[in-house]
Amino acid sequence: MLKRKAYEQLLKWKQHSKGKTALMLEGARRVGKSTLVAEFGRNEYSSCLLIDFFQATDEVKGYFRDYRTDFDTLFLYLSTYYGVQLHDRNTLVVFDEVQMFPEARGLIKYLVADGRYDYIETGSLLSIKQNVQDIVIPSEEDSLELNPLDFEEFLWAMGEQQLSELIRRQFKEAKPLPDGLHRRAMGLFREYMLVGGMPEPVSIYVEQRQFAPVDESKRRIVNLYRSDVARFAHGYEFKVVSVLDGLAGQLSKHEKRFLLSSLDKNARMRNYEEAFFWLADARMANLCYACADPAVGLSLNMKQSSLKCYMADTGLLVTLAFSDGRTTDENVYRAVLRGDIGLNEGMLTENIVAQMLRANGHKLFFYSRSGHGEGDERMEIDFLIVRPFADAAMKPRVSPVEVKSPRQYGTTSLDRFAKRFGSRVGEQIVLHPKQLKTEQGRIYLPLYMGFCL
Repeated sequence: MLKRKAYEQLLKWKQHSKGKTALMLEGARRVGKSTLVAEFGRNEYSSCLLIDFFQATDEVKGYFRDYRTDFDTLFLYLSTYYGVQLHDRNTLVVFDEVQMFPEARGLIKYLVADGRYDYIETGSLLSIKQNVQDIVIPSEEDSLELNPLDFEEFLWAMGEQQLSELIRRQFKEAKPLPDGLHRRAMGLFREYMLVGGMPEPVSIYVEQRQFAPVDESKRRIVNLYRSDVARFAHGYEFKVVSVLDGLAGQLSKHEKRFLLSSLDKNARMRNYEEAFFWLADARMANLCYACADPAVGLSLNMKQSSLKCYMADTGLLVTLAFSDGRTTDENVYRAVLRGDIGLNEGMLTENIVAQMLRANGHKLFFYSRSGHGEGDERMEIDFLIVRPFADAAMKPRVSPVEVKSPRQYGTTSLDRFAKRFGSRVGEQIVLHPKQLKTEQGRIYLPLYMGFCL
């Protein structure tokens, strides 16, 4: 199994909860939820009872309905049906893809109170109306989000543990890597950008070091997502598919805000809100909202009518970008890897930075001014995050983050942003392909250090 950071978080939950809460593990389909919790159950408990509600029979669902007040009989039948011996306070019960059977989630409050086992639920689309109807969301439910593998986890999978540790140390000390190791890290980062962080494609790449079989795996995942849209996005399937299909085209433009007019000249955000919400709730997309007046409470000035929509996994975005054919040739991937093909790298680098920030728990915000008003200066800041700032006694400040894919670029927007918002602004960050350097309150980080933010 691939080493995942979330495993340590599961351990912390077990140690701190001691059966007093269940854990909801959220994430996109095929992101590795079932594999992770099954491995956790095998390693950390005497037994693990995993019930997959995508495949559970009507008989199994009937046990939950018929014996919702008789847990002795419920667990006797489940134990016998699945052939798993249950042990008081040493068995993990997993409700896998629980959104397919919300009644089981509705029982969590009482199962936790019963106290005999630990419970983990996994799912996506957990906020969609039909998945919460007629149940009370249990307050005894902690939550954890499982994202695609980040670059550090990709390095672990590739056998580059020492390089990942060195990158973290150099980031902490604000020192560049030696040139040879910098080139190696950037090469691996470009491979990661094309492969992505979904576990199956990563495992295939680790074993074969070929992109064509990786692309086949990614296409299966994209097709699975499309079938999920058709199956679950009741009433607005066309809008969800339109947004999904339009992602690569929108991100390839200089103006990366999602322009609904590209889908329909009469389209309005109020008519597409559900489509964006559905993609975000399914963990297929990461939404980045405009912040009208940047300050430490970024959400307080969020403009929901203005957003950027990133693919949750950059490897899947690459596959979407090449979706005009049934397959993508190995040589095409190799050409992109070398930079010999005209794929918009700005699209990929900005998407992967969004992915890394989201994996580290940051909500995504950006700042933009058109410059059309009198005395107004045009600005476009890719991301805003809040971090402790050394020059403000480690108090939180807004850090503007600019993403640069070419080796030559300007920083006019950062200069204007710092001047306009003064003391609100913390460390300014530029993520670029070159070495680390610092100057005048601004740090230039190589792209591969994005997972450290």
